[in-house]
Amino acid sequence: MFNGRPSGFAAACARLMNVFDALFGRPLASNEAHAEHIGVAAGIPIFGLDGLTSAAYGPEAAMTLLIPLGLIGVQHYLLPIFACILTLLTILYFSYRQTIVAYPNGGGSFTVASENLGDKAGLFAAAALMIDYILTGAVGISAGVTALVSAFQHTAYGPRLHHYQLVMCLVILAIIAIVNMRGVKETGAVFMLPTFIFVGTLLITIGVGVYHSVLAHGHPLALEMPPPPDGQVEHFTRLLLIFLLLKAFSNGCAAMTGVEAVSNGVTAFKEPRSTNANRTLTVIIGILIILLLGLSYVAKVYGVTAMDANATNYQSVLSIEVAAVFGSGWFYYVTMGGVLAALAFSANTAFADFPRMARAIAMKDYLPHVFLLKGRRLLFSHGIYALTGFTALILIIFDGVTDALIPLYAIGAFLAFTLSQAGMVKHWHSDKEAPHRHLKMFVNGLGAVATGVSLMIILVTKFIHGAWVTALLVPILIAIMMAVKRHYVRVKRETADPTPLRLTGLEPPIVVIPMARWDKITEKAMRFGMLMSPVVKVVHVDSDDSDELGKVWEEMVLVPVREFHIAEPELVTVKSNFRTILSPLMDYVLKLENENPGRKIAVLLPELVVKHWWENLLHNQRVQLLKILLLLKGNQRIVVVNIPWYL
Repeated sequence: MFNGRPSGFAAACARLMNVFDALFGRPLASNEAHAEHIGVAAGIPIFGLDGLTSAAYGPEAAMTLLIPLGLIGVQHYLLPIFACILTLLTILYFSYRQTIVAYPNGGGSFTVASENLGDKAGLFAAAALMIDYILTGAVGISAGVTALVSAFQHTAYGPRLHHYQLVMCLVILAIIAIVNMRGVKETGAVFMLPTFIFVGTLLITIGVGVYHSVLAHGHPLALEMPPPPDGQVEHFTRLLLIFLLLKAFSNGCAAMTGVEAVSNGVTAFKEPRSTNANRTLTVIIGILIILLLGLSYVAKVYGVTAMDANATNYQSVLSIEVAAVFGSGWFYYVTMGGVLAALAFSANTAFADFPRMARAIAMKDYLPHVFLLKGRRLLFSHGIYALTGFTALILIIFDGVTDALIPLYAIGAFLAFTLSQAGMVKHWHSDKEAPHRHLKMFVNGLGAVATGVSLMIILVTKFIHGAWVTALLVPILIAIMMAVKRHYVRVKRETADPTPLRLTGLEPPIVVIPMARWDKITEKAMRFGMLMSPVVKVVHVDSDDSDELGKVWEEMVLVPVREFHIAEPELVTVKSNFRTILSPLMDYVLKLENENPGRKIAVLLPELVVKHWWENLLHNQRVQLLKILLLLKGNQRIVVVNIPWYL
């Protein structure tokens, strides 16, 4: 193919770099990495938004399963369900505090499981986490857009916005990807305000709701009455009721999926890393417990129930709660705006952790090595590209609806939790010198058992509702990673050379130059070829019996060569009865390689480089096609060399 260079190439590059700098920030030198490390304040929005914003959809995810029980389901069962979830959350908090101290260079599930339980367990954790991070981005963004649609449900724009939910999700995803490409430190600064508004307004809502509840002895009057429960209250046998409550518990567990984020991203913190990471984790978990418990209590006392997500008048539980406590005035819109921004930006947790996790996996050769490369802002940019693409695909498949994504969500996270905690038990068992190691083994063991039991509940109760997709994807991803590993092992085995440089048996290669006619481009190739070797074979494929090159060969090539007493190049004319060029050339090169065992064959490909990209359309692409064929069908002894002529 003839490559193109735009006119004013340097100026165009400069303009492009200016655009890149404006969007993604100036390039950072390697020695500036320390300046990108963050403290607790920035760590909360970067690694905590996923966990914190789960308070916006976690209770609703559980309440949606309680719809058949009507108002009784919320008033009698919601708080006990979240008491179990918060107990599990507390166990995980203490477990991950220990993980952060034990792995100050990043203690993600993949690292912990690989080092302590073996590569197979590590691959299970890696596959589960990759699925979880992709769903984290999709669920956060879709929940944010759902909050926006709910906020405008009181207006004429509500039903119209409902139809553009997917488009809004994809636009927000693009914005988040661009913000994340600017670097960890700047990302934290951008997300700090939405986090403050989200947490602050919800805490005020909880505080005022609890205050009114106390004054009204547990029966406060809503400023705007919540919609009545959907449908009729159904009657269940005890066994079916238990199964329904377990399903509600498994849905509510979506509120715990961001717990591991801090331990995965310890390397992003300033020194002392473990201390700052643990402080960040403490603040995140403390606020999350208050939000989950408080919002569940407000829902109970105000009689708030979940609505069908497909209803045209749909409102989220959070929207109904805020309207019940404050009405639909300015505070309502400030709160819902903060919820929208925070939920949409909660996808940042995945963007902060996925590239780091992908790098850790790639270091063990289970993912392409491109994930090891740092970009212009000292980020693992290819991880961001991959996450953006997969998240967009998930949003498109599920049409941006949060409830459709929730059944797939918690399985990956809880599988990773279980493997990580089991790995930590093995870690403390092996570390005989660790202080209080038996207590630490107990804490992590309790975490492993609790998350393992929860994983089984989630898998059983959600299997037919979409969990089977995750259960199927995990082994598929593991198979892909193992195939990548086998490839890298084979490459290392075949390219390894423990011997010193061999200088015996060196001889110039046989140079092959495909040539259609004599011009400045082919003349440049001839000069270079005769410089490389005394054995030069010019191959001309004659498909129309005109043999234009043969007519000028003597005058243009052989006469000058004889004057300088240089070895004469050989003109090889190959007839093509079917007017094809590439096939006869390939056949000749492969035949020449077979007839000269042990000899290198250097194929020189003269090509024209034009100034404007559109000029490529005016020239054939045979050179690039031949190059591809030589690379695919050739072997170690065939070398391809481009000889460009710049127009």
